[in-house]
Amino acid sequence: MSVFSHKPHHHDHDAEHFVEQVVRASEERGLRLTPLRREVLELVATSEKPAKAYDLLDRLRERHGNAAPPTVYRALDFLLTQGFIHKLESINAYVHCPHPAQSHQVPFLICDKCDSAVEVCDGRVAELIAAQADALGFTPQDQTLEVHGVCKDCRER
Repeated sequence: MSVFSHKPHHHDHDAEHFVEQVVRASEERGLRLTPLRREVLELVATSEKPAKAYDLLDRLRERHGNAAPPTVYRALDFLLTQGFIHKLESINAYVHCPHPAQSHQVPFLICDKCDSAVEVCDGRVAELIAAQADALGFTPQDQTLEVHGVCKDCRER
């Protein structure tokens, strides 16, 4: 049985609560959430749509003036590796993960009009993919499942 509900998760939330969850998860895992990693996490968490790395860099430069691309990418890599954020490969952007304490792979629904991203927190999808892979003798190492279309709000406009 999956720990995830069968309801999609829109990426609008309480950013402060999310960051607190990540801080707790980092402490429990013995990870070092440096001030820069935390700041990049906060920027991703407060972004109204999936955040691109160079947009994050621009926002950091507004605050610090000297941020460099490798710095942002290292922070993003750490956050990705720990499962605190997800990368939307098809649009090369990042979103927070509503379940930062749990390792998981989930599909996303991405609106091509407003760039919203909905995380489909339905364990049945992951279970189906795992079962199919197992039946074929395939060992998955990474998964990217992104479905593009138009969200309800954009369709109703």
